[in-house]
Order: sequence, then structure tokens, then C-alpha cells
Amino acid sequence: MVGVAVGAGAALLVSSIEWVGEALHWIGARMGMGKAAVLFTVPAGLLAAYWVANRMAPEVVGDGVPAAAEALAVRGGYVPGRAAPYKILATALTLGGGGSAGREGPIVQVGASVGSFVARRFGLGEDQIRGLVAAGAGAGIGASFNAPIAGMLFAMEVILGSFAVRHISAVVVASVAAAVTSRQLVGEELALRAFPWRLQDPRELLLYALLALVVVAAAYLFLRVLDLAEWASARWSRLGWFRPVLVGLAIGGLGMVEPDLLGTGQRFVGELLKLELADTTMWWALLSLALLKIVATSATLGARTSGGAFMPSLFIGATVGAAFADLVDPLWNISPIMPGPFAVVGMAAVFAAVARAPLTAILIVFEITGDYNLVLPLMLTAALATTVIDRLHPETVYTMALSRKGIRPVRTSEVDLLDTVTVGEVMSRNPTFVTPSMSLQEVQRLFDQHRHHGLAVVDADGDLVGIISVTDILRAGETGVATKAGEVMTRRPVTVTPDLPVSMALERMAALGVGRLPVVDAGDPWRLVGMFRREDAVRAYHHALSASTAQHLEHGRLRQRTDPGTEFFEFRIPTGSMADGKPVREVAWPEGATLVSVRRQREVLVPTGSTVLQADDVVAAFGTKTARSRLIERLNATGDEPTAEIILPPVEDQAGDA
Repeated sequence: MVGVAVGAGAALLVSSIEWVGEALHWIGARMGMGKAAVLFTVPAGLLAAYWVANRMAPEVVGDGVPAAAEALAVRGGYVPGRAAPYKILATALTLGGGGSAGREGPIVQVGASVGSFVARRFGLGEDQIRGLVAAGAGAGIGASFNAPIAGMLFAMEVILGSFAVRHISAVVVASVAAAVTSRQLVGEELALRAFPWRLQDPRELLLYALLALVVVAAAYLFLRVLDLAEWASARWSRLGWFRPVLVGLAIGGLGMVEPDLLGTGQRFVGELLKLELADTTMWWALLSLALLKIVATSATLGARTSGGAFMPSLFIGATVGAAFADLVDPLWNISPIMPGPFAVVGMAAVFAAVARAPLTAILIVFEITGDYNLVLPLMLTAALATTVIDRLHPETVYTMALSRKGIRPVRTSEVDLLDTVTVGEVMSRNPTFVTPSMSLQEVQRLFDQHRHHGLAVVDADGDLVGIISVTDILRAGETGVATKAGEVMTRRPVTVTPDLPVSMALERMAALGVGRLPVVDAGDPWRLVGMFRREDAVRAYHHALSASTAQHLEHGRLRQRTDPGTEFFEFRIPTGSMADGKPVREVAWPEGATLVSVRRQREVLVPTGSTVLQADDVVAAFGTKTARSRLIERLNATGDEPTAEIILPPVEDQAGDA
């Protein structure tokens, strides 16, 4: 269902871009502006997209990939259902008008929205929701390039950040279904195609290694200019709607000089990969195109419209790769140098560098060419570019947007000890809370009384409306004397449910940089049932560790019970021995012995790791004869004088009872 819906959404987006473009160009033609029509179409498209993205659905601003990653990091996979139609509309207006961006990022957000909507409608748990959100995002890439394998890898490598086996099946099925659906609806429109280039001479790998360094420079410049554009956008936010108009006029002016800068640039990349431009375009012209594309794309996204950085990175890589080949051709006399294969490899390497997704980049090119003859230069260039850029610019094109919001997704391994403990097992129940009408002085007294740094804010109906922390009070400063908690609290806080694994709750806390999360009822997202704090995470770890230790002990007991050389025996703890006054976990018990009980006068204890043994305690154990002998030696080898014999005869009735 998700795959088919995302494939249809991708086809609708392509058609919508064409419809908007035709409508705006028709209006421009009726105005008799000629080539200068782009000075109307681009600002008009960006202004309309700005209005949709900022007034109707703020969640669709910018590239869609960070929105999908944010949903997984802090929202439990929740993506609003309205994000899909509004993202299609805003992107169609941006690109149809001539804005410089890609449609792949928006399709990823559309796919994530579809996956989240379907999962919630079927009442699936959070882990399944996360899986379907990733599946929808991967399906978007699969539909965009008719490349389901690359879509699968993009979902695992970029969106989820892990290759958890439990999610792969859903991602694969959705990617294949989306690719098939989009191809049936729009044919080859979404696909890039290139000749099956091959490596002419193994020594060419030296050139590809050098290309990796050039690619790093282009990728680094792209990331920095994008970041600068976002900084300028925030700095000039007071311009409001005038900002997309100014940006549109600037991009339209560039488009009058070089029309290939407008829109996605996919047609130009396709021609470059097929060598249709090889004889007419010089290296300096190609490099100029790459630089202008960086500026135009950064300006478009900085205007708070809707578009992605995926296709622009491919555009930049293809032009840089072809320019590099044209530049070194006169200097290389070992084998013939063709721009085509260098454009293909450069395309993959730039995306690998800006997104830190080398596997996705390699697989996309493999599916585009339908041949693996370029796999060695692809792997070499993508790996080198990714390694070098990671040291120069740790943030990716997608994590930069999250970092500006204070979100840093945490990548964890598939198996986590805290996966076995739920938030409900360790959360603080009946938590202290405040009301929106409380003064900040009253809130501060509650903080001091309960030694907390943050409390939930609950209204008169008992609904969670926010969370307030010490930082909020400090931010209010002296002006907060008469301020109420509802005025400075964080509204719509990120929450967790009791059935969520503690590992996921910790990822969410780490991504937001907070020390507490409200726990709400799984069936009522506004009803507060507890608070999950950092100290609860410590308790969860000890709980999981104890459960894991108990499981290992159980396995050990089972092995011992099936060993014919084992038996029950009792021994007394001598005064001053290695076990006297120490917890069980700190005593070096010999391998092959398992403690069963501790009899202290008339009290019988079931030992745990924290049970402190005392002199004259009678301990019942089960183990091998060798373990019993070693235990006697260790307990007797204490002090200057040997202790008395402490072993008691095996208790036959205990063995039988056991």
C-alpha cells in the first residue's frame, strides 16, 4: 500500500511540476516578455510556494529528508498526513516556476508521510511505524530514479542510520512497488540513463582518486554555501514574503543567461551522461555551471520554499566530473579519456560526500547504467570523497537542517541491552506537575522541593500542554516576576509512551539534548502518566543488566543440572574469609558452582549480586566436585592460619527436593 501510494505521489509531483511550469510560462508569453519571462515565472513560483509552506503547512519548508529523519528521531515516526499534499503543491510551485532544486527530497517526505499515515491507521506499534516511515522514504527514492535497490539503501543508510534486519523487508517491498507504479504512470520520465562505461586502463584509478579530491572541494563549497544561505535567511526573516521575490529575481536573471540552471537540471544531466554536450561544452563552462548551480540551489532553499538537494548534488557532480575529464585529457596519454564515465563517477561521489551515503550513491549509478564495469572507480572515488569530507565538514546536507533545530540523531547498533526494558517499567509514576497559571516563583519552589530541573505542564482538564525547565525560568530573567508558566513553557513537547523501549527514549533525549520526557498514555497522547528522566535510564540499565545476568545464571544452572558430575552441597562462611562481609558479585566464585540459598540463623535468603555474605552464613550451592574442592581451598586460604573444615556433607533430601 505504501509503495503504490508513494509511486502515485511521485507521478503526481512530476505532472504537477509540468502543469505549473506550463501555466506560468503561458502567462509570461501572454505578457510578451520573451526570454525575460523567467523574471516573472521564478519569483511568482517561489512566492506562491513560500505562502503554502509558511502559512498553510510549515513542516514542508525546505528539503524533505531532514523532516523524515526528525520524525524518526524525536516524534516516534509521526509525520502529519497533510504533509504529503502540501509538499507536492509547494514543490510543484517552486520547481514549476523555475526554482533551482530537486524533487527527490520532497518525494522522500511525501513517502514518509504516507508510511506514517498508513501505520497509524492500522494501529501499528512505534517500531512498525518507524519501519513504514523508512519504507515510504526509500520508496520515494526508488520511484524518483526507478531504482528500488538504491531506494532501499537510502532508507537504511540515511533515514534509519542502521541496517536492522527487521525493517529491510518492508523497505524492499515498498521501494519495488513505488518504482513499478511510477514507471507505469510516467514511463521513463523519472529515470536517468547513461551508457555502460568501462574502465579503459587500471592506471585510470589514479585519475579517479584525484577526482575524489576535486569532488570534496565541490561538496564542501556546496555545504558551506547552503549553510550561509540558511544563516542569511534567518538573519533577514523580517523581509517576509519579499525574500522569495528577491531570490526569484536573482535566479531568473541567472536563468536568462543559462536556462539549464532552472528547475531540477535532470535534462541537462541526462544529456551530459549521454555525451550529447561533450563537443560543445568546455571544462571552464562546466565548472561555471557547477558554481552557479550551488548558488542558485542554496538561494532557492534559503528562501524557505520547498525543494531538495539530491538532484542538485548529482548535477554538480556530473559537471565537475566532465570538466575534470576535459581538463586532464590533454595531459593523459595512457588511455583515451571520455567525459561520460567521469561525469557518472563524479555524480555519485558528490552525493556520497554531501549525504555521507556512499552505498546509496554507488547503487544509484549502478542502476542508472545497468552495468558494473565502473564499480571500481565508483567505490574508490565515493569512499575517498566521503572519508575526506567527513573530516572537513562533519555535518551532512541533511543533518545541518536538524542541527539548526538542536536535533542530533543518535545512531545505535541493532542490539541494545536497553531494548529489553520499556519506559513503563522504570518511569516515575504520579509525577509532580505545574499548571499554566502558576507563577515562575511557584514553579521554582517546586523545582527546589523535588530537586528537579524540569516539570510537565498540565491544564485544568488534565491534558499535557507543555514542559517547563530551569532554563525557561532563567531565560525569563528579571522580567519574569509576574510571568506565568504557560508563557515560557515549551509547547507541544516531545513525548514517549510506556511501551517504548528505553533505548529509543534515550535516542530521543540525546537528539533533543534534554534530560526528561513526559510519558503519555498510548491511547491518549495528551494524558500524562509519568516522567522519564536520566536517573530512570540508569535504573533501566541496572534492571536490564540484572535480567541479563539472571538469564545467564539460568542457562548455567541448566547446564549444571544436566551434568552427571554435579550435586548439591552446603558450606559455612568462615570468619575473615574472602567472602566474609562482601557482596556475592564481588566474590571470586569458582567456575561450575551456582549459589542456591543463604541460611542466616532462621532466615533463608535467595542470593542476588548485591546480597552481602556474613560469617557463619550457611550457603547451599549446586556444582561439580571440582568446583566444590576449589571453593573449599579458596575459603580456607585466608589469613595466617587455616580455617576449620567448613564443608558440610551433601544434603540428599535437598537434592531430591530440587
